[in-house]
Amino acid sequence: MKSVAMSGSRRASVGKKDAAEIRRSGNVPCVLYGGSDQVAFQLGHLALEGLINSPEVRTVDLDIDGNKYTAIVQDYQTHPVTDQFVHVDFLQILPGKGVTLSLPVKFVGNSAGVKAGGKLIKKQRKLKVRGMLDKMPDMITIDIENLNIGQAIRVADMSIDGLTFLDNKNVTIVTIQTTRNVATPAEEAKAAKK
Repeated sequence: MKSVAMSGSRRASVGKKDAAEIRRSGNVPCVLYGGSDQVAFQLGHLALEGLINSPEVRTVDLDIDGNKYTAIVQDYQTHPVTDQFVHVDFLQILPGKGVTLSLPVKFVGNSAGVKAGGKLIKKQRKLKVRGMLDKMPDMITIDIENLNIGQAIRVADMSIDGLTFLDNKNVTIVTIQTTRNVATPAEEAKAAKK
C-alpha cells in the first residue's frame, strides 16, 4: 500500500473558536486517534485534498512537531456549500493491530455476458475489509471474464488471504443484466419452433 508524508503542527487549544481560526488560515483541524493519547493538530487544506480525493487508499506518515505517526484517514467532514474540509479524523496504525479500510474495486476482463449483449452493472465501487496493513492490497481486483447474463458476484464469493470482508455477504458487487435485444435460450427455442 502506498504512503504519503505530511507535516502538521499541534493545536494550542481545542474548541470552536480555535477551529474557526485554523480554517481561516487555510488549514484544517485534525485529530489522531488510536494511540495512547489523542493528538489535536492542523494540516494544510491542499495537502489533504490530494490525499482524500484520490481514488487510492494510502497510509499517511504524519510528522506533528517532530513526533512521527503512521495513520489512515478514518473520517472527514466537509462544508455543505463550499465542500472545504471542516475536520479530519486520522486513525493511528499500531504494529500487530489490524485495520479496517474501504478499498476500491477494479473489474478486469471482458465479460462473456456483455459480449452476448448483456449490460454490466457495477453495484459496489468500494468494499470494507479488515486485516493487517502489510496484507492490505491497494485495491480489490475482480475478474469478470466468465460472468454470463443473469449472473452476479456477491461479497460471499470473495476471498483474499489475510482479509475479512465486512460488508453483508448478500451484497451484490457486480452483475450482468439482460437487455431488450438479448434473447434468452427459452425465447430462442420458441422462435425456432415457429
